[in-house]
Amino acid sequence: MSGADAQSRLIAALNRYPELVIAVSGGVDSMTLAYVAHRFSSGKVGMLHAVSPAVPAHATARVRAHAERHGWALTVADAGEFEDPRYRANPVDRCYFCKSNLYDRIRSVTQGTVASGTNLDDLGDYRPGLKAASQRGVVHPFVEAEIDKAAIREIAHLHGLDDLAELPAQPCLSSRVETGIAIDADDLGFIDTVERAVAETIPGEANIRCRITHAGVAVEVGDSGTGRDEIGRLVEALCRGTGRIFTGVRPYRRGSAFLRESP
Repeated sequence: MSGADAQSRLIAALNRYPELVIAVSGGVDSMTLAYVAHRFSSGKVGMLHAVSPAVPAHATARVRAHAERHGWALTVADAGEFEDPRYRANPVDRCYFCKSNLYDRIRSVTQGTVASGTNLDDLGDYRPGLKAASQRGVVHPFVEAEIDKAAIREIAHLHGLDDLAELPAQPCLSSRVETGIAIDADDLGFIDTVERAVAETIPGEANIRCRITHAGVAVEVGDSGTGRDEIGRLVEALCRGTGRIFTGVRPYRRGSAFLRESP
């Protein structure tokens, strides 16, 4: 599907709603949705970005920059998930409690229909957050338009949003913490520090994950193998400085912190 064809289908999906509030995380999906909705939707459109320790500061900065550049009506609010002990306990369905808090927060400040950046590629995974969305009437325009991640990137390129189109997939920082380990703001800050440091060592690598595991800290990188010895020395020093155990560098594996059976 070309970017133009995908966009036409997306606009038709967006125009079903007289008022939309888009949950904008800072990733390519929700940011592209926000751009197209703001520019082409026939209805009223606003954006809400939730800040929390699980959202990297650079993602928030990206949202603010695009909002200013494109004239979005942006609300920035605390999602409040860290006040929920069920979320902090990091059970297998942690995402359900995360999204429940997020969508409830959005609903508390708006009467519009809440929209997410969920796309077709997301439907094949175990995503408890989609249950929370369904319970709260959240809509998914990309899914309605039968658009996948590749088509979203095509739409972004169509409008010269190359900084968005080339963004790697970046789920929230809590996704790096193995199931059953309590979510802690200091751990999330450490994860962000490590991933940014590693990214400077191997620029252009799309898949970099710092995992907080029951055995210690592991770093996963893509299959290139470039700079792994240097990465190991870097992360070991960061771990030593914070009293953490470093277990090594290993190949990237999607969702490896997600354990169906907690230890």
